[in-house]
Amino acid sequence: MNAALLSAAGLRKTFFSGGRRVAALDDVSLDIAPGETLGLVGPSGSGKSTLARVLMRLIEPDAGTIRFEGRDWLAVRGAALRGMRRRMQMVFQDPLSAFNPRATVGGVIDEPLRIHGIADRRARPAAIGALLEQVGLPPSLAARAIHEISGGQRQRVAIARALATNPALMVLDEAVSALDVSVRGRILELLVDLQRRRGVAYLFVSHDIAVVRAVSHRIAVMDRGAIVETGPAADIVSAPKSATAKALVAAAPRLAFRTPADA
Repeated sequence: MNAALLSAAGLRKTFFSGGRRVAALDDVSLDIAPGETLGLVGPSGSGKSTLARVLMRLIEPDAGTIRFEGRDWLAVRGAALRGMRRRMQMVFQDPLSAFNPRATVGGVIDEPLRIHGIADRRARPAAIGALLEQVGLPPSLAARAIHEISGGQRQRVAIARALATNPALMVLDEAVSALDVSVRGRILELLVDLQRRRGVAYLFVSHDIAVVRAVSHRIAVMDRGAIVETGPAADIVSAPKSATAKALVAAAPRLAFRTPADA
């Protein structure tokens, strides 16, 4: 892999719940290379979503460093942070809760184009149509309301919105866990195809190691706020070393889909 696109070291984050101190992140370090998919897997409460949100600067860590595209990501503020956010985008588990349900598909994708000045008003409808086509949706869907389309279509719209800013890295937090199996497979294939065509890197967060195996070059296994095992995706699944990875593999259904590293 190439030099790191994103590099995090020594990340710590503590929350207090019911008067008790909970270490959500405990000295977490990871790297993601350009064009790579790092799968982040672990049981519920292991710290996966906290790590994703810290990397996105949606919450701030208590300690540690993050470098993104060669810059100190935690030191960026104000307009500079807003400008850099176009290079790191997030796709959530439930796009319906992330979007205004009364908004149209076109309006959802138009927002990042407008905010970041990517296209002027006259050019944006064509840009929206092109993004919809890239995720396998017809441009005519732009006129539909978000609440009128299916869950799989909404997730494709969420991916199109994230792609609108031409990000170097997309953080996908349980992005397919709410979808049925057939739709999930199509979304995974879409993500792999987009990566091949656009060179975008992914941090793919999931509790399901079979799904993570389907799209990842490498896998990092989390438990109790720490990364307990990291390695090539095929190695983690075929010969897990940590107790956490062994339990996840034992519980996972088989998913007949090649990883990017297999291609």
